[in-house]
Amino acid sequence: MKILVVDDSKSIRSLIDFSLDEFQELQIVEGIHGADALNRLDEHDFDLILSDVNMPIMNGIEFTTECRKRGITCPILILTTESESSMKAKGKAAGANGWIVKPFQPEALIKTIRKFIDLV
Repeated sequence: MKILVVDDSKSIRSLIDFSLDEFQELQIVEGIHGADALNRLDEHDFDLILSDVNMPIMNGIEFTTECRKRGITCPILILTTESESSMKAKGKAAGANGWIVKPFQPEALIKTIRKFIDLV
């Protein structure tokens, strides 16, 4: 299984990697912003995408919109400090399947991911 993690913060990408380290079947591929992550879509098929919203060059809403335009059907979860209902509505309209607010507990991240893919 492959997960694409898109966040401009190296510490957040590392925290996600650490949180999911127990799942040996997972391969995590990183993108540092939406435009960088779009290149990863050409290189891999993903089972799930985790994306921040506030990133340089291409934000997470734009990235999600572009993923759906390209026919990417895997679940996309937005991982962000944004918790306003208007921002969640933008994410949903773009094609996001879920929303995780930072800071998060690793257990909550795993629980949310399990709603979309099977982690064993």
